[in-house]
Amino acid sequence: MPAWLPRAMVMALALYGCFHLGSWAFYQLIGLLTNILIAFFLALAIEPAVSRMAGHGLRRGLATFLVFLAVLIAGVGFVVLLGSMLAGQIVDMVEEFPKYLDSVINWVNQTFHTELSRVEVQDSLLHSDWLQRYVQNSATGVLDVSTTVLGGLFRLLMIFLFSFYFAADGPRLRRALCSVLPPARQAEVLRAWEIAVDKTGGYIYSRGLMALISGVAHYVLLVALGVPYAPALAVWVGLVSQFIPTIGTYLAGALPMLIAFTVNPWYALWVLGFVVVYQQFENYVLQPKLTSKTVDIHPAVAFGSVVAGTALMGAVGALIAIPAVATLQAFLGAYVKRYDVTDDPRVHGGHRWRRGEPVVSRLRRAVRGGGDDADRADGDS
Repeated sequence: MPAWLPRAMVMALALYGCFHLGSWAFYQLIGLLTNILIAFFLALAIEPAVSRMAGHGLRRGLATFLVFLAVLIAGVGFVVLLGSMLAGQIVDMVEEFPKYLDSVINWVNQTFHTELSRVEVQDSLLHSDWLQRYVQNSATGVLDVSTTVLGGLFRLLMIFLFSFYFAADGPRLRRALCSVLPPARQAEVLRAWEIAVDKTGGYIYSRGLMALISGVAHYVLLVALGVPYAPALAVWVGLVSQFIPTIGTYLAGALPMLIAFTVNPWYALWVLGFVVVYQQFENYVLQPKLTSKTVDIHPAVAFGSVVAGTALMGAVGALIAIPAVATLQAFLGAYVKRYDVTDDPRVHGGHRWRRGEPVVSRLRRAVRGGGDDADRADGDS
């Protein structure tokens, strides 16, 4: 046996063990790493506001606290307003449930010539086996729901804590990172950090402005139709439609449609038509004007980044995909060398036809992929 073989075997086994240990540690800490990534992007989003307040003489920690306090008050107010709306609507639906049931039973009796009664239907539902099983499963699942809620609150607290430290100690964090890098690399890291702050902050602020416009437009529609809880529904539509990419508008429009359906079924169709029309107006008119100077990313690239982010990290990936791709695109654009484009009609989607050339010859030359142009170039040379 060669003398180096035992050492090589031990080294291979050690590397194999380290690889498995690192994989195990990564999968155990993937939740923590995801929370840190969310906190980092949240800190980047509030960085412009904190820096502006700190520039006016306010301490950075206090400025970060005030920004988070404003976000917390807005979030709690929205949840309380939406919760009160849903609670009131559920109470109204429960009170009107006997009338709905009577109308359904009358329709069934008239259509199928049956003799059903509400008392019989209620007794059959209350004494059914599936309802008893559902109640038992719900009773056993209360503990699981409570655990999920507590875990979500702990995760939210962790994200806010990390993002607070990232935003409050941003300059110190940048100095610590640059202290372990050579001067040339320090400039690149600071440039990437600045681009990330600009793109993430611009994305959040442009989405907030579009959420305000969307909320006002839907509020006007709901008030005109006489739909209850119009302010809460408008806030719901504005936030969900903008901060859940691609399908957010249609997902946000489902709740106003449901509330409008309880008032008049035709109102639900009006809300659906308005949601579809406003989505097209937002995609082709409003969004390009508002995001051209902040994010500046092609709609196809944005859609692909959302799909990729969802596949990699779920809902979190969908939220941070667009600012991450915009940051990467802007950073690469600063280092990729670009050249002037030749003045050729084919660049603009056209072809160089010869005057007086028959249509058949043009089509034949187009099929051959411009072979005549290459032959003519060879002849000229």
